[in-house]
Amino acid sequence: MTAIYNLSIAAKATLNLHSLNNEGSEGNQTQTRIVNVVDASGRIHSVNAISGDMLKHIQAEHLYQGSRDHSLPLCAACAIFDANRMSADPDFQAWVKKKDKPTPVQVVDRLLTCTLDDIEGNLITEGNLSVPRKSVVEFGWAVGIPDFVTTEQYFHVKYDPDRREIPTEKADRSGNLGQAIFHRPASSGQYAIVCNVEAARIGYNDISQKYALTGDERQRRLAALLESLLYTFVQPSGAMRNTQNPHVVDVQGVLTYSTGPAPAPLLSPLSPSFAGETKRIADALNRIHSGRVQVQEFASLGDLAEQIQQIVAVGHPYAAGA
Repeated sequence: MTAIYNLSIAAKATLNLHSLNNEGSEGNQTQTRIVNVVDASGRIHSVNAISGDMLKHIQAEHLYQGSRDHSLPLCAACAIFDANRMSADPDFQAWVKKKDKPTPVQVVDRLLTCTLDDIEGNLITEGNLSVPRKSVVEFGWAVGIPDFVTTEQYFHVKYDPDRREIPTEKADRSGNLGQAIFHRPASSGQYAIVCNVEAARIGYNDISQKYALTGDERQRRLAALLESLLYTFVQPSGAMRNTQNPHVVDVQGVLTYSTGPAPAPLLSPLSPSFAGETKRIADALNRIHSGRVQVQEFASLGDLAEQIQQIVAVGHPYAAGA
């Protein structure tokens, strides 16, 4: 079987007419999220972007559903997808009180019993504690590639079948009535997406430097995590999908993974040469680590799906110190 120590995906995704992440509203106009990026020549561009928080939430929701489907353990709070995770679990709260301020090692071991707390991370502040569990999966912003992304505002009006009535006839009625005029954004373009998975840390207590789970349990969690990562690209949920479900046109890029202690190279698709440079880095690392880093390009979402499926079928998380 192939050991997976670290895994990275750098993808250039083409999305049309989406509104997955917005900053809020001013009056009757929804504001899309805009960030500034610097290109390879040093020029600054203002582009539409989807925050890493949004991508992480999409992936976490897919992992939640997958954990239930594969009967992976969840704490009482994560079983109902509570954003506070184990911090909102009554059993955990009672355990903290009973332990009379447990040690950080004990707290992390307890967190590792839940799939979502293990993989998505948490910060425990119950009972004057301050114990972090760093996430196993990390996302950057999905950033519009300069000159290849655009945002437009579209005029909308809420239809009122009684609009011909004299306005004073409804003066004594409250609520969201009348023909409300509003403007919604829709963005289209190519987006640079980066994410990283520290597979070796699944079930690993970073404080005690020991695994709290068996190899089989860790492998099942890695499979569910990789599935959720794929589903994040297949079904990117977010704001306004009831009428602006994004048109996923294309996803291409590079998937890398290492089979031992070495980073899986990750360069942003904001660089036109990201694929070639990723290969060069992998070649250099392999001269140090004797073929430890693997690079797989994907030309479509179908290619990415097949590559992740193959890793799920033959891969297992690397066991640090084994």
